[in-house]
Amino acid sequence: MPAPEHHRIHRTGWLRAAVLGANDGIVSTSSLIAGVAAAQASHGAIFTAGLAGLVAGALSMAVGEYVSVKSQSDVEKADLRLEQRSLMRNSAVELQELADIYVNRGLAPELAMQVARALTAHDALDAHARDELGISKNTRARPLQAALASALSFAAGSALPLVLAVLVPRPALQLPVVATGSVVCLAALGAIAAWAGGAPKAAAAVRVSVLGAVAMGVTAGVGALFGAAG
Repeated sequence: MPAPEHHRIHRTGWLRAAVLGANDGIVSTSSLIAGVAAAQASHGAIFTAGLAGLVAGALSMAVGEYVSVKSQSDVEKADLRLEQRSLMRNSAVELQELADIYVNRGLAPELAMQVARALTAHDALDAHARDELGISKNTRARPLQAALASALSFAAGSALPLVLAVLVPRPALQLPVVATGSVVCLAALGAIAAWAGGAPKAAAAVRVSVLGAVAMGVTAGVGALFGAAG
């Protein structure tokens, strides 16, 4: 007997927020540290800037993710309320609408109506939410979950370059150590995220690390420019 399939669609909500948060944490904080270090700042100033970036970024990610996903959740709930009222007032029309959806997917009209009746009897709102509105239990918006995942993952990602900066007190070494360590962490994060989502790991690792390196390089260039001007 073949092994059961293990689908990953149920991970999309928290996985997207967690990967975005960790990636943003590494890129933002490492770029901030690179820019400040390139400007010839002191070790204390670099640490303070990195720590401030961690706290501000985590809170910003949490608030932004909550507001964004809450808006999506509000739209979903409004559509579900509208659908529930329509089911109560126009049950026959809604039943035919559901049957027509299954006909368009390839079922014969008689079978489509049988399926629509059976699903309506089981849970009419769930059937219409899934097949008419495209809202399923696996992908439904969860604002608090997304906000918490974003904040924690951002903080975890930010902590990596910040720890590297603390462990290397010599200013001349901070920039190359933080940049190298952050690129390695980004590559690992890209591979892990791809593995969790069932995508090719190598391509994801290269894509994330290259984009992160570009961001750090540009920020370091800006810091060096203003540091020299100062």
